[in-house]
Amino acid sequence: MTAKIIDGSAISKELQQKIAAQVKERIASGQRAPGLAVVIVGANSASKIYVGKKRKMCQELNMISQDHNLPETVSEDELLKLIDTLNRDQTIDGILIQLPLPKHIDSSKVLENIHPDKDVDGFHPYNVGRLSTDKPVLRPCTPKGIMTLLQSTGVDLRGKNAVVIGASNIVGKPMAMELINARCTVTVCRSTTRDLPSVVKQADIVVVATGVPHMVKGDWIKPGAIVIDVGMDRLPDGKLVGDVDFEAAKIHAGWITPVPGGVGPMTVATLMENTFYAATVLHK
Repeated sequence: MTAKIIDGSAISKELQQKIAAQVKERIASGQRAPGLAVVIVGANSASKIYVGKKRKMCQELNMISQDHNLPETVSEDELLKLIDTLNRDQTIDGILIQLPLPKHIDSSKVLENIHPDKDVDGFHPYNVGRLSTDKPVLRPCTPKGIMTLLQSTGVDLRGKNAVVIGASNIVGKPMAMELINARCTVTVCRSTTRDLPSVVKQADIVVVATGVPHMVKGDWIKPGAIVIDVGMDRLPDGKLVGDVDFEAAKIHAGWITPVPGGVGPMTVATLMENTFYAATVLHK
């Protein structure tokens, strides 16, 4: 058996085309374009590349893109003042703070100062709480994008055993809640989980977000399972790989995401989907 590839790039493009058509229709009706403000602190090269992708997609979708590039030395108070200004700006529907922030800034405090209906990353405690009660408003982008990928397989998720490896606030925890809301039976694991291979072997759905290259081996995968690899790791030779040993896992899996071209494109597209939702539903 060879797994079917879940093509995140293609599914992302379909979502972008849908949003672009909706934005065009909105503007044609005389309404303003949705607006996204991205705040980046410092000169992290990876963050700049990611922000560049968001800016480009905004342009392609005819959405407003505001960039705020702040120096590494910016104070927490100055950053909070900027967020207050953006919260009041009626042309901005989404505020995204590019993480990580410098150590002298309290990331939790910053994220909590974003108004919940402009929190298009879905990290505000209000939005996390709504997700946990199965009444979501703005959902975290990567987990929401993964749900779109899972739905693309046509597999009925209800009653499936799902294992999430990694318990971060950005991916692991909200991913578990998404799967619970989809009526899966969910186990959340860490690298310290006892006999992790045996746990994974029971899973119909495996979502891996650890940042450890090839942590999940091919023979851990239950035959026919859906494997979602959130990792994006660069080996010493420069090759990009995921947290799953793709070549070995695809022999066992029924469906699998590639790296690159799997989860990554969906995260950015879902950010735009959240921004459009905020503009049309939350900021009428």
